[in-house]
Amino acid sequence: MRLPKLNAEELNPRQRQVYDVVAGKRGHVRGPYGVWMHSVELCDKVISLSNYLRFDSPLPDRIKEFAILVTARFWDTQYSWNAHVGKALAAGIGQKVIDALAAGREPDFERDDERVFYGFAMEAPERHFVSDETFEKARAIFGNQGVVEVIGCVGYFSMLQICLNSAQVDLQPERAPPFPDVRGFEKLSSR
Repeated sequence: MRLPKLNAEELNPRQRQVYDVVAGKRGHVRGPYGVWMHSVELCDKVISLSNYLRFDSPLPDRIKEFAILVTARFWDTQYSWNAHVGKALAAGIGQKVIDALAAGREPDFERDDERVFYGFAMEAPERHFVSDETFEKARAIFGNQGVVEVIGCVGYFSMLQICLNSAQVDLQPERAPPFPDVRGFEKLSSR
């Protein structure tokens, strides 16, 4: 990692307060939170959004975990992928969908909500806009509140992926690199 790891014993009172909030919901402080703790006020603000989107959003857990995988693959964030691929499988994302994403291919979806979420999540960062057709498909499946939740997931999880890659958060030592076209923090070939 490009930033020094903060030890819990060395934190100032404000950092300790935020550290305890992060650890309280997750049981640990690592990954992007280890980065954000270097800006404790940013971390404090981000954790509310993170907790909402991960744990309290009305979107199904399957779609929330899928959102993490889709954005992780778009941004080539191996740490996030490895941290959530098992959770996505447990939440009901199919192995064929996961394998296609990891290979950098659009999956052959069996579920409409996954297909529509994927289309939305890819169109927004690639085109910088979402077409009326894509927006209406998302609204038809997720509803008005749900489409806003989708937007929040794509935006927040993309920010998280950028944080992990920019700070070069080390891949979990027990996990293999998940993408064939990425090694370390470098793209080997284009998708």
